[in-house]
Amino acid sequence: MFAIVFFVGSGIAGAQPVPDLGPDVDPPSAEDFNPMPEDLPQDGGQVVVEDADPEEEQSRLDELYAELADTDDTNAAARITREIQRIWMDSGSDTVDVLMSRAGKALQADDHGLALDLLDVVVVLKPSFAEGWNRRATVHYMREDFGKSLVDIERTLALEPRHWGALSGLAIIQRRLGFEDSALETFKRALEVNPSLENATKAVEDLEKDAEGEPA
Repeated sequence: MFAIVFFVGSGIAGAQPVPDLGPDVDPPSAEDFNPMPEDLPQDGGQVVVEDADPEEEQSRLDELYAELADTDDTNAAARITREIQRIWMDSGSDTVDVLMSRAGKALQADDHGLALDLLDVVVVLKPSFAEGWNRRATVHYMREDFGKSLVDIERTLALEPRHWGALSGLAIIQRRLGFEDSALETFKRALEVNPSLENATKAVEDLEKDAEGEPA
């Protein structure tokens, strides 16, 4: 969270103009920011009022995060990652699950407007659902609205501070906007949670090399 406070506090999160990233910067990619959710059931419609036992779910997440941080086994890390992501995607609402699935398909089809409309409904229906904020942050990022993306990342991490996808997304935006020191620290935080993140590992290596190459 310290990285978010620093970055948003700098005033950039509220900036409306898209920054000039230069001709050599690749356009935003949903795959770089965060993988889209797997397909979810297309049926359903009634909002489920009662959530799963939050204490039981939190206890299970704590166990999984501890296992993920400690394992050196690639297959085990992949299995734990998938299980955590399944919990992330469990909104407790059939309606929200359908909206999330349709938003994912819309973004994959480059229909950013539709994806954003659907996710706007998700965060209204289920403001405690961290993944809804995270997915909307992805859409804002794809639209190069980095200020709004940062706001939704902050909401995601307020609900789930160990969301490595949101941490990686924050670090990517920080790096794109030239805040390399902050990006390095945020990528490291993501790796503390999930050491198996190859893109974050590569980013840390690159940023550390760049820092070493700077004149004293």
